[in-house]
Amino acid sequence: MITDTQQMLERQSFIELDARSRAKKLLDESTFSELIDPFQRITSPWLMRQGIVTQADDGMVVAKGTIDGQPAVVLGIDGGFQGGSMGEVSAAKIAGSLELAAEDNRKGIPTRAVILFETGGVRLQEANLGLAAIAEIHAGIVDLRRYQPVIGITAGPIGCYGGMSIAAGLCSYLIGTREARLGLNGPAVIEQEAGIAEFDSRDRPMIWSFTGCEQRHRTGLVDDYVADDADAIRAAVIERFRAGRPEACRSERVAGFLTRLSEVDPGVQATPEQAAAIYGKGFQL
Repeated sequence: MITDTQQMLERQSFIELDARSRAKKLLDESTFSELIDPFQRITSPWLMRQGIVTQADDGMVVAKGTIDGQPAVVLGIDGGFQGGSMGEVSAAKIAGSLELAAEDNRKGIPTRAVILFETGGVRLQEANLGLAAIAEIHAGIVDLRRYQPVIGITAGPIGCYGGMSIAAGLCSYLIGTREARLGLNGPAVIEQEAGIAEFDSRDRPMIWSFTGCEQRHRTGLVDDYVADDADAIRAAVIERFRAGRPEACRSERVAGFLTRLSEVDPGVQATPEQAAAIYGKGFQL
C-alpha cells in the first residue's frame, strides 16, 4: 500500500526546477532543442548601463520539441533573474516565437505553445520598450490561439503580475499551483495606491486567499489547479491540448465578466468567499 507520504516523496517539484528544466520536463523525452540559447549572448542592452549584471539568455528560455507527439514550443521565464521581469529582448523572444508558431500553423504544421509565467511584469528599467514587447506577446497569443490552444502555467511564488497577467488571461487555458498567485497589480502596489485598509501587503494569508491560484480556480480564472508535481502538470498540459480550443476563451467572454462585475458592491470590503460566490457562477458569452 502506497501512503500519501510516499507519493509526496516520489513527486518531482516543478517549482524547484529552473526554467530550462521545466521546459525539458514538459516536452517529450529527447525532443528538447533550445533556440537563441545562452551561447548566442542575446541580452538586454540596457541593464549593464545601469550597473545591473546581465544573464546570457536574458532570463528567457525558448525550447522547441514535441508534446504528446505534436510540434510545440515552450517559453520559460526565469523567475530568478530580475524577478522574471520582461524587457525588450526577453519579451521579444516570446513574441517572436508565438509569431513563428502561428506561421507554422498557416503552413500546415500544428505547432502549439506553452508559456511558463514566473514574472512580476515589465522591467521598470526598460519601461516603454518592455511594455511594447509585452503588447506584441498579447497579439501573438491571440493570433496563435485561433489555430492551437495556448497554455499558460503559473507555478512558483513569484506568481504572474502586470502586463504578463493580461497575457495569462489571453491564454486558451491556464494551469496554476497552490504556491502561485495571479493578479494585475502586486500587493505592495495596491497598498501604495489605495492604502493599507484596502490591501495589507504584509498579510500573506489574506493575499493568497484573494490572488492565490486555489481562489483563482474557484472564480474561474484558472482552469486547472494542480499539485506541485512535474508529471501532474505535464499531464494537465497534454489533456488540455487534446481537448482542443475552448468554445470561447476568457477574453471573448466580455459580457459574462461584466455581468459578474456588476454584482460586486465597491462600497463594501470584499471577502474571498464573496468573490468565489459571485465569479464561481461562470461567465457566459
